[in-house]
Amino acid sequence: MSTADRYVFRPPIQPPEARGGSPPRPRTEHRPSMVIERDVAVATSSSAVIRVDVYRPDHDDPAAPLISWSPYGKHITEQLSAVRPDSGVQEGDTSALTTFEAPDPEYWVPRGYAIVIADIPGTWYSEGNATYCSPEEARDFYDLIEWAGIQDWSNGKVGLSGVSYLAVSQWRVAELHPPHLAAINPWEGWTDTYREVARHGGIPETWFWPYIWERWGYSSGTIEDLQAETAEHPFYDGFWASKSANLEEVTVPAFVAASWSDQGLHTRGTLEGFRRISSERKWLYVHGRKKWAEYYRPENVERQRIFFDHFLLGRDTELDEWPPVRVEVRDRYDEGHSYQADSWPPPPVDYRRLYLNVAGRTLDSTAPDVERTAGYDGLGSGLQPHRLEFQTVFDRETTLVGHMKARLHMSAPEAADMDVFVAVFKRDAKGEAVGFPHYAIFDDGPVAVGWQRASHRELDLARSTPCHPVLAHKRELPLPDDKPVTLEIEILPSGTRFEAGDSLVLVVQGTDIMRYPKPALYARHEASVNHGPQLVHAGGQYDSHLLIPVLGGK
Repeated sequence: MSTADRYVFRPPIQPPEARGGSPPRPRTEHRPSMVIERDVAVATSSSAVIRVDVYRPDHDDPAAPLISWSPYGKHITEQLSAVRPDSGVQEGDTSALTTFEAPDPEYWVPRGYAIVIADIPGTWYSEGNATYCSPEEARDFYDLIEWAGIQDWSNGKVGLSGVSYLAVSQWRVAELHPPHLAAINPWEGWTDTYREVARHGGIPETWFWPYIWERWGYSSGTIEDLQAETAEHPFYDGFWASKSANLEEVTVPAFVAASWSDQGLHTRGTLEGFRRISSERKWLYVHGRKKWAEYYRPENVERQRIFFDHFLLGRDTELDEWPPVRVEVRDRYDEGHSYQADSWPPPPVDYRRLYLNVAGRTLDSTAPDVERTAGYDGLGSGLQPHRLEFQTVFDRETTLVGHMKARLHMSAPEAADMDVFVAVFKRDAKGEAVGFPHYAIFDDGPVAVGWQRASHRELDLARSTPCHPVLAHKRELPLPDDKPVTLEIEILPSGTRFEAGDSLVLVVQGTDIMRYPKPALYARHEASVNHGPQLVHAGGQYDSHLLIPVLGGK
């Protein structure tokens, strides 16, 4: 299948000049101890010419290339601490040379590295058609890695660094095994575009593509129309498989960073990436804070350097003393403690069922004998309750780390399908909500969230486990007229500590749990199939429950 057959293309959303872009003008700039080469042309095997900026030391000793593959514009250097103070990035954590979500040359170049920032094919003034998370894009990235590995200023050992899309692209190119690629540092990047971005639990996400065009859509050529393609491919087919990383093919050393806070974008995929890659040497760091702030926090930049110093510069570092897995267990906003493990998910976990008790709106350790139902308005119109809440109070300190699962028996008597949204919240002993960082900028998020469209409830049996359901997304299963359906809802991974007296609250409703005003970026699902009431059946023959991962066993 040709590129033209596989993709839908559209004109650029904005010309490059609309955000400070200018036609290529190769030139060399000099700064103290640094040489900057602008608009360097790199030819790829697809016959495209991509444009890169290279920041390197001004001496003759070879440097280790660190590449960032970016759709955001290599010329755009914005101080996140000033532009997005809600991001948590502190003043002084980045310099005036830092491009969005990429490493800071002012830090890395004096330490023996060359920072290479690329405008991906088809964006800004790089040639070709812009395709995203595609095999074609990965092959062009491969060519850039090999180019960087043989330059006169290069030591031949290439690393990859960056956040979000700059991490997503690392998974895709690493599976191709470029000979000069020596180490990767994916800092929060999805690995399955269908499940983690386009359709959460089968429900179309309706805001990310429109929002991101304002960042990815600056181009002098045509760009891939991800909105149109999402509408054309409602199920997980060969098209979406081509936009999913073949993680088992990745063997390069990897320092993977994930967060509990980026649910609905990067949390699930980053953790799946670490779990599934075949790299013999890999480390995982999971935090519960904001992704940009953590990438640039000096302590974490030092961790990145320790990793790259070992694999790119051949230095003895403390890397061998690192635990394979280090996760932050949260207490509340920006408060928590570190937990170490040998693998992900961490092995000493006791999965416990908390059964929904409709009569008392509680979560109990034993299932009710009598079947009951409780309902809410699927569209939250106010005609009846717009959500259900079920609560359990912990009688001792309890730490939850990993996936949760909501097994719900549900019906929608007036609808042909239904979208169900679930979330877990924490309340303290006084009954007050405890908020957590959510996405990159919010401060009042839940512990964890999950979604499911009932017609997509069929499981991928080869990939699902009792504690981690994976939906097949191959076909629609209509709702039966005479009985509830069983939904196995994946609740995205989290790590949270509850003290004695704290409460866990399960929320079930038919619309997005959090509602932030536009244009703020977070997962939105506005193409609902809901109509009328939605009913939860619990007790008796219906074992509706929340499965929780209790750290430390019984």
